[in-house]
Amino acid sequence: MNRYLIPSMILVIFALFCAGCTETGSQGTGITATPTPLPLTTAVPSVSPSAITTLPTLSLGNQYLSRSYAFSGLNNTYSEQIRIADPSWAISYKVTELTNTSQDCQFAIKVTNLDSMNSQTYTWTYLNDSFQQYPMYTPGLYKFALTGSLVKVDLTVAQRLP
Repeated sequence: MNRYLIPSMILVIFALFCAGCTETGSQGTGITATPTPLPLTTAVPSVSPSAITTLPTLSLGNQYLSRSYAFSGLNNTYSEQIRIADPSWAISYKVTELTNTSQDCQFAIKVTNLDSMNSQTYTWTYLNDSFQQYPMYTPGLYKFALTGSLVKVDLTVAQRLP
């Protein structure tokens, strides 16, 4: 038993010395023990579904324009000119992709009041909802410039019902 006692005590003393657990008296002039680091906990971000906002659907009446446009190439354009008599009307369109690569699909419609030359552009990409409606409030002569790539668009310009 003596044969193993002395080497094991030397190992314990050596381990304490290496670990920094030696202090000399109450004055604290020796090496202080380093605190054991706490285990790290990483918060995993939870993916919550984004809030789906549903816009109210406008009730449409008499139609000024109801037509389908196929934009089978890149940056195809169409243009229409219509006189709107009602002060309350709307633009409505539904986009259908013509390709499996959604990133290449896009659509824009620029609406210009030719009486006042005010214009507004509405755009669609594959990230948007395929059905869009926009209320309009001013009668007059309008030009609709449509630009698209690899999409089919069903466009309706109609009177808005209350």
